[in-house]
Amino acid sequence: MTFEELGLGPTLLSAIKDAGYETPTPIQEQAIPVALTGRDVLGIAQTGTGKTASFTLPLIERLSRGRARARMPRSLIICPTRELAAQVAENFETYAKNHKLTMALLIGGVAFGPQDKILDQGADVLIATPGRLLDQFERGKLLLTGVQIMVVDEADRMLDMGFIPDIERIFKLVPPRRQTLFFSATMADEITRLVNTFLNDPVRIEVTRQAQTADNINQLFVRIRDKTPAAKRDALRKAIEREGVKNGIVFCNRKRDVDTVARSLQRHGFSAAPIHGDLEQSQRTQTLADFKSDKVRLLVASDVAARGLDIPAVSHVFNFDVPRSADDYVHRIGRTGRAGMSGEAITIVTPEDSKAIDAVTKLIGFVPEELKLGAGSAQAEKKPSEPAKKAAEEQDAQTAAKQESGAKEAEAAPPREPRKRTSGRRRKSETQSRPARRDEGTTAETNPRPARSARRDETESVDAAVGFGDHVPEFLLRPAIR
Repeated sequence: MTFEELGLGPTLLSAIKDAGYETPTPIQEQAIPVALTGRDVLGIAQTGTGKTASFTLPLIERLSRGRARARMPRSLIICPTRELAAQVAENFETYAKNHKLTMALLIGGVAFGPQDKILDQGADVLIATPGRLLDQFERGKLLLTGVQIMVVDEADRMLDMGFIPDIERIFKLVPPRRQTLFFSATMADEITRLVNTFLNDPVRIEVTRQAQTADNINQLFVRIRDKTPAAKRDALRKAIEREGVKNGIVFCNRKRDVDTVARSLQRHGFSAAPIHGDLEQSQRTQTLADFKSDKVRLLVASDVAARGLDIPAVSHVFNFDVPRSADDYVHRIGRTGRAGMSGEAITIVTPEDSKAIDAVTKLIGFVPEELKLGAGSAQAEKKPSEPAKKAAEEQDAQTAAKQESGAKEAEAAPPREPRKRTSGRRRKSETQSRPARRDEGTTAETNPRPARSARRDETESVDAAVGFGDHVPEFLLRPAIR
């Protein structure tokens, strides 16, 4: 089947041809004709199957007639992450270049001003994350009563990120008579409840069984006995140094591990950059752009990048940590093998990961082969580049020097005895009998006083400074005002 047979107009077909697409994917082939009729759609398909075009193309075709009013968008697309929302916006611009449709992108991490301006002008398509959408609504900058088409993308990711209450609220803000296009890779019980509550007799389109991984992705396990982060990082480097690894995404479960692994790879001469939710939006956008343009070879990411990102030329996915959820494993490895290309997914497994790995193998229906990265492997014996080796040696030398210097200082320092405490009465009497201060006419011979540093080391002296010591601030000497 071709795009011409799906019922799309010639203007839209011209944009599709310019983008280089000739035949629709299975989810596009089944979803687009139904969506053009105005019926609700429930689309279930794994990542990388072209779900974005499944709702952007019919949406553009249906909105090609009409005009938006200020602060009242005609359609709404909800995405779980900023990166996915930005990607949907790029797809819309690609397909709608021959149409006079306006688009507004509402995501967090950017200023409200530019978003307010385009909302005031009127937007045919509003692409937003749930939090920023509700922020703009509560500020009075947005009305959702004119929404004719509502799209929920990556609904199961919304569930994982805790957005379901926000989605329910948004559903209640849009008109009840609307078309809803609902897409997800898996169907949890909560997602099913949401579909039954807010969709009107949807056409269910499922191009593959739930949580099934693509056949063009070669899945491998690397099993190591040592569970320490250093051992896992060593195994990761050996896996990356294998032949055929053009680029890749390294997934970690925790944000702090993302930064640590990225720094480790950089220190060993790899081109790597981190991306996670704590980074500024501008930095995340620039990192993705550098990865897409091959300026960065390895993208170290948290699950914020696991779903929805369309980077077609990712050759490998590396799971530094086994994901906590088996469904996340499917979405992570779905970053490779996109658009019909072959890919490879390598997961580092420690003895502590047995429970999580059992859940993964049960979900995908088989146990991936084990990849050996021992000393006998030619790829595993590959040494890091000279600059990286030199940098690592210098860092080790600096660390050793600091430790040696600290040990010598500790040896040279005399042992300290605990300071003896005296009663307040004794300190007062001894202070009164103390000789006059040097600036009152006494000499150094009659009243020898040790230097400040020496006084600190006199642990046996009962005259050690307590509180303010010999000096009382002047404001404490002023009479109280009654």
